[in-house]
Amino acid sequence: MDQRWVRTGWLSVFGLIVGAPSLVWLSIAPVEPLWDHLSVLTGLLALSALVCAAVLPSRLRSLNRALGIESVIDIHRFLGVVTAALVFAHLACVVAADPSNITLLNFETAPDRARAATGATIALAALAGLAVLKSRTGLSYELWRWLHVALAVTVITLSALHVWLLDHLVAEPAIGTLFGMLAALVVGIFGYRWAWRPMFDPSTEFLVREVRRENATVSTLVLEPRRRRYGGPPTTWAFAPGQFAWIRLERSVAAEEHPFTIASSAHLDTTEFTIRHTGDFTRALRRLPPGSPVWVDGPHGAFTNDVGAGAGFVMIAGGVGITPMMSMLRTAAHRGDPRPYRLVVVASSPEDLLFRDELAELRFQLDLVVTEVLRRPHDGWDGHTGDIGPDLLSMVLPNTEHPDDLDYFICGPPALVTDAMSALDPLGVTPARVHTEQFDFV
Repeated sequence: MDQRWVRTGWLSVFGLIVGAPSLVWLSIAPVEPLWDHLSVLTGLLALSALVCAAVLPSRLRSLNRALGIESVIDIHRFLGVVTAALVFAHLACVVAADPSNITLLNFETAPDRARAATGATIALAALAGLAVLKSRTGLSYELWRWLHVALAVTVITLSALHVWLLDHLVAEPAIGTLFGMLAALVVGIFGYRWAWRPMFDPSTEFLVREVRRENATVSTLVLEPRRRRYGGPPTTWAFAPGQFAWIRLERSVAAEEHPFTIASSAHLDTTEFTIRHTGDFTRALRRLPPGSPVWVDGPHGAFTNDVGAGAGFVMIAGGVGITPMMSMLRTAAHRGDPRPYRLVVVASSPEDLLFRDELAELRFQLDLVVTEVLRRPHDGWDGHTGDIGPDLLSMVLPNTEHPDDLDYFICGPPALVTDAMSALDPLGVTPARVHTEQFDFV
């Protein structure tokens, strides 16, 4: 299916979630004082935004493919801010409607419905603070992730309890039905994300065929389908070149997991992940013996040249950001793609330049030109050095009538992505032609 239609469908769903409860309530709302009216409306909008914010990061592959993982996370963060603003607006309207309602904030004397609302607000504030201070707290990704999930579940649960105990809107058949549908949606998606996929989905299980050493700090994990018992079919999946997946070493909801980009061609019977070993988890991957089971949640993302019909491709990669580019190039070689591919690889030193031998071979199979750029060149290096700039990219671009005829893919650390996008702007490349993936989206 055309991803534009899928994108439109998902945006329509989220628009319906945000707008339907408020619109239905407005159509049946009795005549009330302004502040009472606004308190209900802001509460409904906050609840709807909260549901959307909870659904977005639940690893729905269709959603991630349609919008792209970076857009999904950006919208999730935006809706989190909107939810917080609407919650505080709701509290302000409640107090404005009746100043004596300020006593509802006294946790000891307040009724249960107010206690639930206060608890949800405190958890929401903690959730926002945790997100803002993510890079400053020094927390490990796993600890930050579980704190984030625990606070989010607390906010959703207490918010639902607040609405239920109010026994105001749920008594209206139309509103009550909508609330029931939203609750079923959240429970169903959470069950899929936190129970079915990690615990029971047979398509997530793979076996290690080999771990191939690329250099002192980088290895390639090669996975093959897990053969099913009793003659069942093996694990199968289809991915688009450039997509990524989360990898776990245990079949458990609580198992540690991390995202890695798929590096292999989309037309092989194995799946490869090229990984830099920078922590305990990645070092454990490097030590896996052949035949070890691993669990893969994916594929995800819209960072792929399978969409659009560009006349050619310019790829800018930093470090292991070359992995999605390798998947695209390997897939293009399998398909015999005649379009031009221009790859710019940025690294600190020659030792960090990956896949040099294979890229040299791919030049005979594709219209491929590789440009290597070193940040810290050693003596005798006669290649390009320094930052990515318009002059370098102008030299790299294939011969086309206009740079905007091409599609541009940028993957690497945030600083490199920012530099590359700044260099493309003077060349007249429109943002719609530029696709990015950064290493810090989680």
